[in-house]
Amino acid sequence: MQLNNNPILLVEDDQVDAMTVRRALKELQVANPLVHREHGEAALEYLQNPENERPCLILLDLNMPIMGGVEFLEAVKSLPVLKRIPVVVLTTSAEQQDKCRSFDLGIAGYMRKPVDYRRFVEVMRAIDRYWTLSEAPPL
Repeated sequence: MQLNNNPILLVEDDQVDAMTVRRALKELQVANPLVHREHGEAALEYLQNPENERPCLILLDLNMPIMGGVEFLEAVKSLPVLKRIPVVVLTTSAEQQDKCRSFDLGIAGYMRKPVDYRRFVEVMRAIDRYWTLSEAPPL
């Protein structure tokens, strides 16, 4: 996923899932730094701080305290300076309503988190391959 040196922003409240993402990215030798925030409000603060680098990708869980994933998406996609950052939802939610609402808000993909670690690595590999090949507009 090393198209640039920009970080990947992980918005995830579950520490085990965050460690799993970190471990999978390391195994796949993804060189981009990973910035982790535990809820949408903290992630939005990170994104709005001009001292922070813009992420090349946001990996977003939907079910979080304080500010959930859908609320975070609504905020990010309403701000011209942030709306082009690609967002991939990485969640346990199988709710069609969550899926439809996320796509309505302009996400780039929706992936269910597999319980099995090897399958999880394959999901992360698919995300990595796609973003390595995809051409995005400047952020």
